Amino acid sequence: MDYTDIQPLLNTYHRRLSATNLKFKRYLHKQINWDVRLLGIKGARGVGKTTMLLQRIKEAFDNIDDAFYVSLDNLWFQNHSAEELVEFLYTRGVTHIFFDEVHKYKNWTAFIKNIYDDYPDLNIVYTGSAMLAIDNSKSDLSRRQSLYTLHGLSFREYLEYEGIINLQPLSFEELLKKHTQYAMDATSRIKALKYFEKYLDGGYYPYYKEAGKDYLMRIGEVVQLVIDSDITAAEESITYITRQKIKKLLMVVAENVPLEPNINKISASMESSRDLTLKMLYWLDRAAILNLLTDKVKDYKHLTGPKKIYLDNTNLMNALGSKLSKGTQRETFFANQVGAVGTLQMPKQGDFLVNGKYLFEVGGAQKTFDQIADIPDSYLAIDNIEVGNGNRIPLWLFGCLY
Repeated sequence: MDYTDIQPLLNTYHRRLSATNLKFKRYLHKQINWDVRLLGIKGARGVGKTTMLLQRIKEAFDNIDDAFYVSLDNLWFQNHSAEELVEFLYTRGVTHIFFDEVHKYKNWTAFIKNIYDDYPDLNIVYTGSAMLAIDNSKSDLSRRQSLYTLHGLSFREYLEYEGIINLQPLSFEELLKKHTQYAMDATSRIKALKYFEKYLDGGYYPYYKEAGKDYLMRIGEVVQLVIDSDITAAEESITYITRQKIKKLLMVVAENVPLEPNINKISASMESSRDLTLKMLYWLDRAAILNLLTDKVKDYKHLTGPKKIYLDNTNLMNALGSKLSKGTQRETFFANQVGAVGTLQMPKQGDFLVNGKYLFEVGGAQKTFDQIADIPDSYLAIDNIEVGNGNRIPLWLFGCLY
C-alpha cells in the first residue's frame, strides 16, 4: 500500500476538514477528555458527531498530517481493510485516528480492541450509532475506553446556534435552587417563549439549518435509515419482516403518544410475541426514536413493560404525524431534556420522578399542586411563563441543562 491507494480517503478528509468551522461547538466538546487513548462518542443520527471530530482535529493539530479522519462506511473498505490502513498511517507518523460510523465495520469491537492493544502510543477516537452496546460486545471495551453520548440540541444550544444569546448551562440542582434569577437575567435580554416555540417545532437536530423547509421530511428519512441500517447493524438477527414490524410499531406509538401500552394487546395486533414486542420497543428507545418511561430506572439488560411511551423529541412528533397535543409536547420536551442529564421514572403520583427523588408535574400556566400536594421535593414545570417562583419553574428552563 502507498499514498495513491489512500488518496480517495485523504481527499475526503481534507475536503471535509476545510468545510468545518469552529464558530459553534456542541456542549459535549468541552466535557470530553480528549487526552484519553481510546474515546467513543455515540448518539442519534444527525446530532453532530462527525462535525465534532473534525472540529477537534482543526483546533488541536497544527500539522493535520498527525491526525487522520475516515468514515468506516466508505466504499474504499470493500477492497481494503481498516487494519491495513491503520498500519500504513501509523508507520508514517500519524498519532491520532478518528473513525466515524464505526458500527458499519464488521466485528468493529474486535478491530478497535486489537488496534488499541497493538499500537500502544496511538490515540483512537470513534463515533457510532446510539445503538452501540459496548458492555454487551464480545470484545470488552468498557475497561479500556471513555464513552460519551451526544444528544440533540438543547434549547440553550439552539439559542446560541441561532446567534440569539449565549447562556451558561445549569446543573439540575442549580436549576431547582436558582431558576428565578437565571430566568430574570435571560428574559431581560430575549423573549424566551417566542424562541421556545420555534425550537419545539424544529430545532432539535442541527441539520435543521441545512434542510430548511425539508427538515421534517429529512427526519422521516433518517428514521427509516436508523431502522434499516443502524438497528440492523447492532442486532444482526433482525430480518426484513422484523424491520417492517418495527416500522409499524413506531407508527402505532407515534399516532397515540403518550401511549400507556398494553404489551399483550399490541403483540397480538403485530402478530409478534410479547418478548419480540418488548425488544422492538427497547431497540427504538436505544436508537433515540422512542423514550420509554418505566416505574424503575431503565435497564436494557432486563426488559420490563414500559408504563408510558413518548417519542424521543418534539421534532419527531411533527415529522411522524403525532397529534399535536400541547400537553404531550410539553411532557415530551421535559422527558427529553431532563432524561439527557438524569434518570426518569413513572411515579405513582405526578408525571415524572427525576433521579429517584424529585417529583414533577408538567402543565400550562394554570397548573396547580393539587395532584402532588404535600409531597416532599415536588415541583411544577410550567409552560407559557417566562419567570417562576419557589417550586414553580418555567418549562423552557429545562432546556438549559446542557
